[in-house]
Amino acid sequence: MSADTEIVRLVRSAVEETRITDIHTHLYSPGFGGLLLWGIDELLTYHYLVAEARRWLDIPDDEFWRLDKRKQADLVWQTLFVEHSPLSEACRGVLTTLRGLGLDVASRNLAEYRAFFERQELEEYVGRVFDLVGLDCTVMTNDPFDDLERPVWLSGLKRDPRFRAALRLDALLNAWETAAPRLRSWRFEVADDFRGRTPAEVRRFLSEWIEKMGALYMAVSLPPTFAFPEASARGRLIEECVLPVAAKKAVPLALMVGVKRGVNPALRLAGDGAGRADVEAVENLCRRFPDNRFLVTMLSRENQHELCVAARKFRNLMVFGCWWFLNSPSLIRETTRMRLELLGGSVIPQHSDSRVLEQVIYKWAHGRTTIGEVLIEKYSDLAAAGWTVSEGEIRRDIAGLFGGNFWSFLGSAPGF
Repeated sequence: MSADTEIVRLVRSAVEETRITDIHTHLYSPGFGGLLLWGIDELLTYHYLVAEARRWLDIPDDEFWRLDKRKQADLVWQTLFVEHSPLSEACRGVLTTLRGLGLDVASRNLAEYRAFFERQELEEYVGRVFDLVGLDCTVMTNDPFDDLERPVWLSGLKRDPRFRAALRLDALLNAWETAAPRLRSWRFEVADDFRGRTPAEVRRFLSEWIEKMGALYMAVSLPPTFAFPEASARGRLIEECVLPVAAKKAVPLALMVGVKRGVNPALRLAGDGAGRADVEAVENLCRRFPDNRFLVTMLSRENQHELCVAARKFRNLMVFGCWWFLNSPSLIRETTRMRLELLGGSVIPQHSDSRVLEQVIYKWAHGRTTIGEVLIEKYSDLAAAGWTVSEGEIRRDIAGLFGGNFWSFLGSAPGF
């Protein structure tokens, strides 16, 4: 067996067998009831597919949204899988998911697929999906301002170790004008203009919810215009509230930068876009707050190189994932190759960002394959330079990329 053939075998084996920590999703544990989305109709009405189908469907937006979910799913299936070949990554993902669950994709039988999902018992089914993917755990996105989610936490939710929490800050940081009155209604003494006890009370709010959730990190999605320092409520909240609490509680702040909300409001959740952001804001945060740790992903392809360069300068910056519109094989391949070339193995190459339970099946199946291809290339480059790597070293590296680097950056053990 040639050295190149042996590298291919070792890498593929390690990539397929290494367990995964999915560090950012929009999934929920079964204890959240209907907030956990799953099943074929949820898969077909995922906003990627809705946006794609609406390019073909000649019906008014409001007419589409008046349909119930099942009928929306029927339309998407008919449009993207019957009337046209399912060429997009989102469409292929549905096929990979169905096939992974043992269903006959060639039959194109939507009724058969629905019947399969209707037979599932949720608790057992979640375990089946996790086993199929090789997931140790996923990290949720948890928002105490969400009227559906908040009561579940306040009711004394029994934590599921497969689903870990992240405290989402969008409502607080990006909409202070509406967040402040809500905080007051919950008996936090805050003022719209930040007077008095406002910073201390926001810090108390954040600390309480980190403890309540057992949050691994705090997170916020930000527009391309995000800047720091910034003479705004958001700038003050980050500097005077979020970062002090993050340092005290020893949790990172995750910044997801570059989303343009409501580019086409008629598409609802599918109507958000992407824009190029200023990496200097990240550099300023890392430099001014060396005792804080920052997990950062950016939505624009054009930001990826500059972000990697920034990570070379700041060890408190961990680059992670191919987020949202970057989550396609061609861009994952390009981005992962560049990150490995600039940062070695000190990155987190991917997260699923799944909103529907079964999406972890295809996102990690496709992600493993693409990341594995890049790793084969890189280990082959080492072999060509006369360096040899053992199977143990390859498995060590891949274990870091698929979860170990995240837990090391947090400074904690997984604790499954």
